Amino acid sequence: MIQCKDCEFYRQEPNGRRIFLCDPFTSIKEPECLAKWQLLRLDVIAAAQNNMAAAQAQMAPLQDKILKYIKRELDDIDESEKWKTDEETDPNTPPFDENDPPDFGDNRKENH
Repeated sequence: MIQCKDCEFYRQEPNGRRIFLCDPFTSIKEPECLAKWQLLRLDVIAAAQNNMAAAQAQMAPLQDKILKYIKRELDDIDESEKWKTDEETDPNTPPFDENDPPDFGDNRKENH
């Protein structure tokens, strides 16, 4: 099995950074190369996920503050519009029944 450091598609920069120029669709020399390439890609995906989680952890306190502010504003709006519904709904008024005709004071109920 050929080692990556001996491959023509491998470069190493002076600062130690490794560069893999191999393409899994055109320039894979051995089956192990594909497995290594897949591990490298998984490592990149895992690093990106960790970075995203760290950024989310930094944003969490700000998001909590924003959500509390929005909730407080919505509660204030509901409280300011409460007067509209308080006058419209009288607790002593029975619910509307469409089968019961309205009483305008001229209908006498007969007691049997």
